[in-house]
Amino acid sequence: MGSVLLTSSAFFRALFLALCAVWLLPDLALAKHAGITRHYKFNIRMQNVTRLCQTKSIVTVNGQFPGPRIIAREGDRLLIKVVNHVQYNVTLHWHGIRQLRTGWADGPAYITQCPIQTGQSYVYNFTITGQRGTLFWHAHISWLRATLYGPIVILPKRHASFPFPQPFKEVPIIFGEWWKADTETIINQAMATGGAPNISDAFTINGLPGPSYNCSAKETFKLKVKPGKTYLLRLINAALNDELFFRIANHTVTVVEADAVYVKPFKTDIVLITPGQTTNVLLKAKSKAPGANFALSARPYATGIATFDNTTTIGILEYEKSASASNSKNKKLPLLKAKLPQFNDSTYAMKFNQKLRSLATTKFPVKVSKNVDRRFFFTVGLGILPCSQNQTCQGPNNTRPAAAVNNVSFVQPNIALLQAHFFNRSKGVYTTNFPANPPFKFNYTGTPPRNIMLDSGTKVVVLPFNTSVELVMQDTSILGAESHPLHLHGFNFFVLGQGVGNFDPKKDPAKFNLVDPAERNTVGVPSGGWVAIRFLADNPGVWFMHCHLEVHTSWGLKMAWVVNDGKGRKQKLLPPPADLPKC
Repeated sequence: MGSVLLTSSAFFRALFLALCAVWLLPDLALAKHAGITRHYKFNIRMQNVTRLCQTKSIVTVNGQFPGPRIIAREGDRLLIKVVNHVQYNVTLHWHGIRQLRTGWADGPAYITQCPIQTGQSYVYNFTITGQRGTLFWHAHISWLRATLYGPIVILPKRHASFPFPQPFKEVPIIFGEWWKADTETIINQAMATGGAPNISDAFTINGLPGPSYNCSAKETFKLKVKPGKTYLLRLINAALNDELFFRIANHTVTVVEADAVYVKPFKTDIVLITPGQTTNVLLKAKSKAPGANFALSARPYATGIATFDNTTTIGILEYEKSASASNSKNKKLPLLKAKLPQFNDSTYAMKFNQKLRSLATTKFPVKVSKNVDRRFFFTVGLGILPCSQNQTCQGPNNTRPAAAVNNVSFVQPNIALLQAHFFNRSKGVYTTNFPANPPFKFNYTGTPPRNIMLDSGTKVVVLPFNTSVELVMQDTSILGAESHPLHLHGFNFFVLGQGVGNFDPKKDPAKFNLVDPAERNTVGVPSGGWVAIRFLADNPGVWFMHCHLEVHTSWGLKMAWVVNDGKGRKQKLLPPPADLPKC
């Protein structure tokens, strides 16, 4: 009995001391910055949604459109259980999350995982390390991301502040693209006939098209502000196929972050944002409520020769009125319109992108590699591929439009590249001979060559752990020069420079910015121009790189980097989770 009492008193003493430690030393616990684990459950289900006077059944998370917001802090672990209740195969990608050693949770179908099949589930398990800001999640299979998307808000660690004035309120503004028809049918038909897929019917702000479309005035996003207050707008472009110009009538915003990395603040009337990019801006409301409402407008920046959805989505900025003003007269206020650049204003686009610079402070340093281990030169653009014998295609000599990197149009494998890599079973799945340079040189932005036939294959580049990579991406004029927003999974990269025309390896590197280059996960390769980036391959796994215009991804403008394990324990890819979906 005595021993039991002794044990229990020792237990209570230990418990008391432990409680004291927790109570007295919260700062010690915080000093470790151990994050918490946050659980989300995402049920993928069909939902009837009405837009533009038409109701259709769309794929959603938990019946919500846009999908639920994920909120976490830097250092937190996320466990997101995705249960598939729809007839389509599904995967979700956490766009811009580094996924250090957790490539199994990255999400692109047949790259890092086989899709979650009907009736199956998968838990995406990852930790947010060294990142804070606005990102987003979206489906990463076929065209399902047309409706499967939502914001990711990563708050700084506790007691860490923004490097800009604390806003009164934060508002996510997520741009989307809406089709009246079923998007899966659209892309499947286009791939079957070798034609271009039908363009969208509207753009949306937080799922709402707004008053510029027929039968849509009631479906308008409203941003209500208090005079004199500052708002942080978290802008996300989740549209499928269109870069967008965004403007608030009669207001200027201050850009403070891009792709979840703080930038040197700069003022602008207009923001350019490509699919896959996120931009945080501060909006300071006018000190007195003006006698008007203001349009929040977004419309495409389109540089290719193809037709595009040349419409404008509008939300409304409304000022809260004082009690006396709202009582006196309840008259309808005029809506002031926002003037946007011409749809093909590539000069404005280039100027805007050149304003983005990293903070480069002691607290937020720029870790751009000064040495380069491997240099790559990739052409990105369009071309043609022959159609299969039993297929009648719309192109000349039974060809179809396609897209490629270094003339290789990527062929999606039937098992995930990451599994093939991890289990050393790459034979028959992928080859490691992706070309480091274009197979033949030509005047990339001049008159196209006569032969515009592409090669196709599942080819990757293999990099040893910690390789410093410099990559120049060059647009081509084949089937028309066009801006291509390229997204790299698993890494941020530094944007060293960009220019119009053909990249000059002798003269252009001298102009590279190695002091405060923007750090991003998605960058626009300028129409008829080039962009140079650097990244450090410090994340083992298989990492997808693709154009974030979904039509070009479908056509093959994609490739993958295989980063081998390093020697250290923390430099190795973790083994796959037990519930990883099977093909």
